[in-house]
Amino acid sequence: MSFQNPVFIPGPTNMPEAVRQACYMPTIDHRSPVFGNILHPCLNNVRKILKSESAHVFIYPSTGTGGWETALTNTLSAGDKVLAARNGMFSHRWIDMCQRHGLKVQVIETPWGEGLPADRYEEALTADKNHEIKAVLATHNETATGVKSDIAAIRRALDAARHPALLFVDGVSSIASMDFRFDDWGVDVAVTGSQKGFMLPAGLAILGFSDKAMKAAGTATLPRTFFDNADMVKGYAGNAFPYTPPVGLMNGLKLSSQMILDEGIDNVIARHHRIAEGVRHAVRAWGLELCARTPDVYSDTVSAVRTPEGFNATSIVTHAASKYGVALGVGLGEVAGKVFRIGHLGSLTDVLMLSGLATAEMVMADLGLKIKLGSGVAAAQEYYRGNAVAAKAAA
Repeated sequence: MSFQNPVFIPGPTNMPEAVRQACYMPTIDHRSPVFGNILHPCLNNVRKILKSESAHVFIYPSTGTGGWETALTNTLSAGDKVLAARNGMFSHRWIDMCQRHGLKVQVIETPWGEGLPADRYEEALTADKNHEIKAVLATHNETATGVKSDIAAIRRALDAARHPALLFVDGVSSIASMDFRFDDWGVDVAVTGSQKGFMLPAGLAILGFSDKAMKAAGTATLPRTFFDNADMVKGYAGNAFPYTPPVGLMNGLKLSSQMILDEGIDNVIARHHRIAEGVRHAVRAWGLELCARTPDVYSDTVSAVRTPEGFNATSIVTHAASKYGVALGVGLGEVAGKVFRIGHLGSLTDVLMLSGLATAEMVMADLGLKIKLGSGVAAAQEYYRGNAVAAKAAA
């Protein structure tokens, strides 16, 4: 693998050089006001990126998986019932975590490649007359299949059923890249990580909690120590963590979140959509299809590309790495060997994306697929030319 080439995996993503440098900083006293000057801008910036006025933001030294655990342990008790749909590897893993914590999970099995079925959520919630379901889990962007789901529709399902369950959303590969509306969608807990849209190394679990979710901690009895929000609230009040914080990563988050806000969150969302559309034009030009079954569920951060029957899609990823030094994503779970994934999120431009598409074309041609060199690149170029946004001079 070449450090000179950008990566085209759905995370960790490429880092702006300024962000990398921000992470590389001298040691400071993490219990001094100096750390507070890093901590509080991070909390405020994340709240704005979530499009929330009131979310309680928490940042833990962890990853999105730790964020899932934080959501569960701060709000639920062993034996509680949760409702979740399984439509990919990451929704499956969150369900597995619930079961390991002694929660009862009502699973709505959903074909991989489809979005979350809001109508089936509503049916299950309406049938729950005694309100035994305490939380509803929804994966906004299923990274394994390149499928986004309509979280607003899940909220409408809860409201239509007049159900008081909490709404937990996995936004690990969508927040800071795709449209996410914590307040408007009535989200109670949003989970993401530093290594996706925030353009940082892995190492931070980033969450937003509603007032309702914060109140649930008063009755939640699942064990929690490292991921205890109450301890974190006390720490934040004193410009600190309850333990040693990852100061360098936090300093990087302070800068990367400000860069997102300076670009404008809606502009960031539009950039990701534009880059993703170029990729989709390329896929069609190659004569291939996406794992996502319909345009309304196409992800703007990752495309899972189906290869012809009998072809091992994983060979595209290994060949790209060994011959061209470029990283693409493998298929996971039910689609392992059937798709390869192109990540198009974080610190990325149209021009960088064209290099990834060109490499994918060379790899597929090398491996004997009937791909005309230049076809996908040309299709993406035509789209980008017609939808270009004037480049801003570097500050």
